[in-house]
Formats: sequence, C-alpha cells, structure tokens
Amino acid sequence: MKPPSPPVSQFDFWNGSAGARWVREQARLDRAFTPIQNEALRVAHAATGEQVLDVGCGCGASTAALAESVGARGTVVGVDISAPMLAVARQRLEAQSQASFLEADAARATFSAPFDLVFSRFGVMFFDDRVAAFSNLRRALAPRGRLCFVCWQSRENNPWYSRPLAAVAPFLGTVPETPDTEPGPFAFAARDGVLHLLAAAGFAHADARSFETPIEFSSNGLDEAVTFAIAAGPIARLMLEASDELVGRTRAALEVALSPHLAGGRVALPASVWIVTAHA
Repeated sequence: MKPPSPPVSQFDFWNGSAGARWVREQARLDRAFTPIQNEALRVAHAATGEQVLDVGCGCGASTAALAESVGARGTVVGVDISAPMLAVARQRLEAQSQASFLEADAARATFSAPFDLVFSRFGVMFFDDRVAAFSNLRRALAPRGRLCFVCWQSRENNPWYSRPLAAVAPFLGTVPETPDTEPGPFAFAARDGVLHLLAAAGFAHADARSFETPIEFSSNGLDEAVTFAIAAGPIARLMLEASDELVGRTRAALEVALSPHLAGGRVALPASVWIVTAHA
C-alpha cells in the first residue's frame, strides 16, 4: 500500500484529475444523474424570464436545462472553479445567449445582479466555511428569491457508491473518506444539519425532502457498467495508477458485485438524495 497522499485543495482537485475525469465521462455522468436533476428542476420550478445562478455547474447540463426553462427573456449564470469543465459548458451552450459562465468560487464571488433562484446539482457540499458560503449565496438572491440544491444522503443510503467500493476494497484498499463534518460529497448527509446550516446563514423556510432513484451504470449490459464504475464511479480515484493485473482483478470483482443489478441489459443501483429548498 502507498502512503496517503497529502490533502489537495478543491481548486487543484477540480482543475486536475477530477475535472479531467468529469470532462472525459461527461455523457455517462449526465445520463446517470438525469433523473435526479429532473426532479430537482421540477422542485426549483425556474420560470420564464427569471434570473438564475447555477452553482457548481460543471460541464453545463443543469445550466442548459435551466436556460430552456427561463427562455430568451431570462438569464442563467453558471459558476464553477473548474476551468476544464467550464470550457465544455461554454462550448455546449454557445448558441444559448441567455446562458453565461463565470470561473469563480461561489462561496466568495460577488455577483452583480440579484437572482430569483440559486440552483445547484451536487455543487455546494465542498465549501470550506459553509455558513459564510451560504450567506454569500443568500446575498446574491433577490428579496423574494429562493434556493434549491441537491446533495447526497449517507453512504449507507447510496449503494451505487458503497457497493463498488466494498467489492474492490480487499485488494485496492479504500478511498480515504472525509468526515461528514468536512467538505466532501457526503458533507450534507444529515438532514437536520443542513437545515440548521441554512438557518445560520439567514435563510427562511428551509426544507429537505428525500428522493430515491436508481443510478444507471449501463443500458447495454454488464461490461459497460463495469467500465462506468471504473472510469466515473467512486473507485475511479483508486484506479489512477493501477497495473493491468489490478485492472483485471477489479473488473472481475465488479462483475460479481454488479451482476445482481442486471435486468434486461440495464444495470442500475439505488441512490438517495436530499432536495433542499429555502427562501431568502
């Protein structure tokens, strides 16, 4: 086993290996997250002519959907710290004049115009100072503005994440997990903690509703599902320097772990998120 790597800043992480991986696997990830994104967009209900801020917009899938909702009379600003992902987002939305992008840390950026809606699909769990970050987002809202974001529930409630990791742990080791008190994908797993955080940041009427849906690893059989798990799933970080022998062992272990979830060529594993709403 290699010694643990030193901590990497969020900026370096999303402009380095993680950003490159999300760009490379954009289509797979967009497909996997579409049911969650659609439900969050339904709850957010961006309306024609509204001004929307899309936090942690990544490669622009949520920005594109929001731009369609607000129409030509509205605007959507996608903000992210990842230059590689923003390059993809700008290219895929270059024909939509109501969409623009800002390379910045949403926790600290100053936004010029008040927004009717601040939206995020998995983009707000990585803030260092959570209260300060959400206070900044609240200041970006118009007086009657609203917040809607998606975050993961616990690892235990997300077999799409935990089962591939468990399958390879005996020979690959485990992904160093950040405590839920620190920035990371499961930082907002505790519903009450999220609601208390938003209250501390000055939001009103905060609520978090549970949404469960399968995450599709493949619509074309087991081999594609294994490839997705290795390239874009939770074990991707463990595979960065894996030898051919380890890749072979990993594929074999994942085939065993994922085969119970194969039905009619489709492989999908359960996922649980919070869809969080609040008002300025």
